[in-house]
Amino acid sequence: MEAYNQVGIQRRLRRFFRRDGRALIFAMDHGFEHGPTDFEGTWEHINPNVVLKKVIRAGIDGIMTLPGIARIAGKQFHGKDVGLMVKLTSKTNLRPKEDQFLQTPLGFVEDAIKLGADAVAATVYWGSPYEDVMMKNFAEVASIAHDFGYPVVQFSYPRGPYINEKYGKKEDYRVVMYGARAAAEMGADMIKTYWTGSKETFAKVVDAASGVPVLLSGGAKAENPLEFLNVVYNVIEAGGSGAVVGRNIFQRENPEPMIRALLRVIHKNEEPEEAAKAEGLL
Repeated sequence: MEAYNQVGIQRRLRRFFRRDGRALIFAMDHGFEHGPTDFEGTWEHINPNVVLKKVIRAGIDGIMTLPGIARIAGKQFHGKDVGLMVKLTSKTNLRPKEDQFLQTPLGFVEDAIKLGADAVAATVYWGSPYEDVMMKNFAEVASIAHDFGYPVVQFSYPRGPYINEKYGKKEDYRVVMYGARAAAEMGADMIKTYWTGSKETFAKVVDAASGVPVLLSGGAKAENPLEFLNVVYNVIEAGGSGAVVGRNIFQRENPEPMIRALLRVIHKNEEPEEAAKAEGLL
């Protein structure tokens, strides 16, 4: 049984990573985690059918959503060669500040399977006062998903009062590296985490993950597209496997040139300036 499960995991991972072991995945959990105000500058993208149609047309490798968005916009995936990742934990910004360091289950592995997902994801805030709760939830998700032959993605996000006190910021490479190692040791099949500020330090994060693919968490929108393309280029140069990008895509009125430029950097090793010029971003 174990061998068959591994075949399923590898086949489903391939739907994101294609032949070169790299991926660009579009993230759309912001309406829940940040609130609809994230879409105010490009309001038509509040409708997942509108924005998903654009990103799939541009050639994105995968989509990450919460269960409800996968249900609302499921028709966009019909007949398309794109991986679907369903995230099974989240939180809202309406919570009291002291409870913002916890992500709560909002769906189950069986729900993701019913939705036709290729992978499931769950977040762990390493160093949070609620770290133990999220560890337990991730362990349960991973155990069930692996039994069914589904890969599990950990959103490995160090954060919490102790980290700020000891390291100064959550992007310190030492804690990002620690989180990536912890994710790998918990059995994650893919890791999404923070940019550490340099190619050299991100390479240490990749090393700590010991062969588990590490993808950049895209973060806030960069006003200059070249700035973000440079970060993704350095992630690839450091041995990273790609990026999971939300705001740097959907907060652009026409996201397709940015997606195509990112695909050039990730899959073709193009220099950021060359990719940006080819797609009319400069």
